[in-house]
Order: sequence, then structure tokens, then C-alpha cells
Amino acid sequence: MAASALWRTQHGLTECQAQFAADIRAGLLREGQKELPSKYLYDQLGSALFEAICLLPEYELNRAGARLMRRYAHEIASLVPSPVVVAELGSGNGTNTRWLLEALAARQTVDYFPIDISSQALARCRQELGPLDRVNLSEIESPYLEGLSHVAGGRSESERLMVLFLGSTIGNFDRLPAQRFLDEVRQALLPGDALLLATDLEKPVPQLILAYDDPTGVTAAFNLNLLARINRELDGGFDLGKFQHEARWNARERRIEMHLRSTVAQRVSIARAGFEVALRDGETIWTESSHKYTTAEVVEIGERTGFECAAQWIDSEWPFAQSLLIAQ
Repeated sequence: MAASALWRTQHGLTECQAQFAADIRAGLLREGQKELPSKYLYDQLGSALFEAICLLPEYELNRAGARLMRRYAHEIASLVPSPVVVAELGSGNGTNTRWLLEALAARQTVDYFPIDISSQALARCRQELGPLDRVNLSEIESPYLEGLSHVAGGRSESERLMVLFLGSTIGNFDRLPAQRFLDEVRQALLPGDALLLATDLEKPVPQLILAYDDPTGVTAAFNLNLLARINRELDGGFDLGKFQHEARWNARERRIEMHLRSTVAQRVSIARAGFEVALRDGETIWTESSHKYTTAEVVEIGERTGFECAAQWIDSEWPFAQSLLIAQ
């Protein structure tokens, strides 16, 4: 039995928990800046907190995406050949997808595949979108590319595939990994398939900081919940009162970074992951990035990865873009 499998068996971990433990260990014991993967922010409580963040007046990003979908869903649908299969990467609860699915379903029955690693998010997505007329919903609980490969391999020769990557999730990737990710998405598609890509655009830094460090503390709770999740699932010893949420602007990389700053020198044991981490007073754990783009940059990254930008829609209230990229 491999060492990792033996450890998992001895500590009663599921396969997902074992991967969680391995990723946490790698991020907290790495040289230099400690990191935790942002995907682990979204457990059941984290997902609920993020939904609350989307309602905050300071965090306009989600409402900008909703405005664009509500205004332009029929125009977007008109640019996509029929019949079409829809796969959404990181669907969450699917709220902003409703308008587009309704527009597509007005001309044909639509097979819709929400892809997410969160079973809770998929359950909420089914609750939100399952009742739609002429929409056949099939959840896929998996990482993005695995789920996309499954959908792409199952469509008929006559069907086009439309991939949705909404909510500006591409901003969580560093720029080069973002390009590599889009290249991998393109490899799963055929010429004529489409990708609807959402990107948050550059805007004044004070406005951005406020969006990621709201005065009511909801974003702080969302960030700190990652440590609480480690405590719950891996028998961690984090004292949340010894950490502070911090949002900072990295001008060189043009991104907002979320960190958890240790307010004291401390050592923390994560028992079920089998290690201990030392933190200096003031040292941070980097938990998430949100890169900001220009509209021209989106067109360029599309071209570099095998797409042509057929159209862009921009929200004027909160600079935000939806770009329809067609696989070449």
C-alpha cells in the first residue's frame, strides 16, 4: 500500500479529505509565502458566506454579471449555433445562468451540465434551474476540465458545445496559468464551439479594496472560515482570534490578494494531516487572488489560445465584461 493511502486509511480520511490534507500541507510548509488553495474556501459554510458577499453593496461584481445576462441573453444566444449543449464550469447556484438558458430553450431543448466540486452548490443549482422548461439538467461533481471532457465526449456530432465560465473565476488564476487553462479548455472543443468568459475589469484601487474587505466583515468571515474548515475536517488547532483578514492590491500583477495575517508568533498542529506549522508575528497565509483585466487583454488571451472574440458586452456601472469566444 502506498504511503499516502496508508496514511489515509490510518486516519480515517476520505479520498477528498486526503487530497485536502495533502494540499494544505504543501501550502503551509512551502518555502517563502505560505498559501492555501482558494478552491477550499467553498465548503458548505464558505459557499453560503460567498452568496452573502454577493449581496453586499460594496461587492458589485456578481450584480454586474447578472445585469449583462439579463440584458443580453437573447443576443448571446443568437450568436451560438443550434443545437447546442451547455457546460458551465464552477456553476455555483446557477442564478445568473437562468436568463441564458431560457433564451436558448426558446428555440430548442437544452442539455445543461453544471460542473462544480461542491455537491452543495450543485444541489442549489438544481433547485434554482431544475424547474426550467425545456432544460435537461445533469450535475457533474468534478474538477472543471474532467467534467468538461465528459460533456465534450458525450455530445452528438451535430451538436455544438457552449462553455460558460462566469463570475470572473478566471481571475483566480495567475495570468500564465489562466492562459494555460484556456488552452486546455480549447483542446476539449471543436471549431465553432463557444466559450462565454466573464472577466472583472480594472477599476480604482479603493473601490476594489472595499469590495474585498467590507466594513460588515462578511468577507473576513469567508476567509477565516478556511482555517475553521481545517479545524473541522483535519483536527486543526487554529485559533481564529489570532488571525486577521487582509485585502491588498498588487500593482505589478494587477490583482487583489486575500491574506490571513497571524497577529502573534504561533505553532499550529493539523493532527489528521500529520504536521505542525510555525507562523511568525505578522506572517500571512495567501488564500485567494483576483486578477483584473482590460477588454483588449481578453481578446488577446483568447487569440493566443485558439479563439476569436465574436462579441463583448461591458457593464458600465461596475466595469465587467462578458466575452463570447469562438473556437477556431
